[in-house]
Amino acid sequence: MKRFFSLALFLSAFTGGLYAQAVSATVCDVLKNPKSFDGKMVSIKGTVVAGFDEFVVAGGDCGQDVNAIWLSYPQGAKARSGPLAMLQVEPAHNFAGPAAAGTPAPVTLQKDKEFKKFDSLLSQYHSKETGLCPGCPRYHVQATLVGRLDGVANAGLTRNPAGKIVGLGGFGNMNIYPARLVIQSVADVTPQDVDYSKSDAIVEKGENGQSGREANQGPNGLENSDPLSAAQKAVARLQPSQVTTQIQSVLAEFPKPKQQNGVTVGYGEMNEASAGSAPTAQDTPDGVVYACTLNRDRLGEALSLALVHLGQHISDLRSAPAGGGNPPPYVMENNAWVVSSSIAVAEGVHYLTMPGGYLLWNPAWTDADRSDNMKSALDSFLTQEVHLSQ
Repeated sequence: MKRFFSLALFLSAFTGGLYAQAVSATVCDVLKNPKSFDGKMVSIKGTVVAGFDEFVVAGGDCGQDVNAIWLSYPQGAKARSGPLAMLQVEPAHNFAGPAAAGTPAPVTLQKDKEFKKFDSLLSQYHSKETGLCPGCPRYHVQATLVGRLDGVANAGLTRNPAGKIVGLGGFGNMNIYPARLVIQSVADVTPQDVDYSKSDAIVEKGENGQSGREANQGPNGLENSDPLSAAQKAVARLQPSQVTTQIQSVLAEFPKPKQQNGVTVGYGEMNEASAGSAPTAQDTPDGVVYACTLNRDRLGEALSLALVHLGQHISDLRSAPAGGGNPPPYVMENNAWVVSSSIAVAEGVHYLTMPGGYLLWNPAWTDADRSDNMKSALDSFLTQEVHLSQ
């Protein structure tokens, strides 16, 4: 018994020493000056969201364009929770900017009982089988996270006066997050139910007695074996409009067979920190690679919606003005949801709900109400769920 007690004291002291090395900070503390925290072990308490194209910890409105820190697990963690769709901009062989920084200190994930609870809660999705609700989490999670903080002074893309991309920084979707926490451990895990009751009630009632689920099983169907082909067929069914023209230009961003235009599409998880941003072997038109990753299994019927969503991000980034950085993140996410929701409607979806319970498309809305209702839903979703500022 004495030996066990001594070992317990040793382990307690050892664990306490690990946590003592971590600097306690709020999300807003980090976002005010992320570079000052770069490479440090940090302890942060906040609300964790694993949604459609976000895996973040937030702590309220910090007055920044992006009010959250991107989260990643160490390589090889094999965790289940994370984003379902993501665009990362990486250097190509002909990248005009500086070489990538050195390899940061490794982090080892503690897969204890608290982590397993954390990962399980964040990998559960809203299971109401009515309408379409892509990447809608069942829970948000309050937790204390300890890990290595990676921070940059400038996130996103920077162009010189001639329009050439000469700077590339940031983390997460579209590289818009100036800070990333690579998780070592989690504690104080508390689930928060995400309320979908209002949108569920509308969808369940349905249109003309037809539920959202029944409505989605119309003749158009949702084809997922080839999401690009499915999106191309869907846009052909849309009436001519400004949005239709924009979707056509978005689909043109993706390469044709055997074409290399700097855009890649892959499938799998995207919740682990990459080892680094070593340039690819090929040259690309603008010196970078736009790498789209989709979680095919979990996106299901929303696969082509997700592809169009990321394609709009590419279109916005490629059209950014010379001598500047990205368009505002809020604008890019807004644009992506507008075009991707149009594809969903063209594919036969009658009801589209965004993570957090915000109804973006309802066929019962009048023409007069539709624009206002969609704008209100998008504004609430982007500020409350994605934690962006207008």
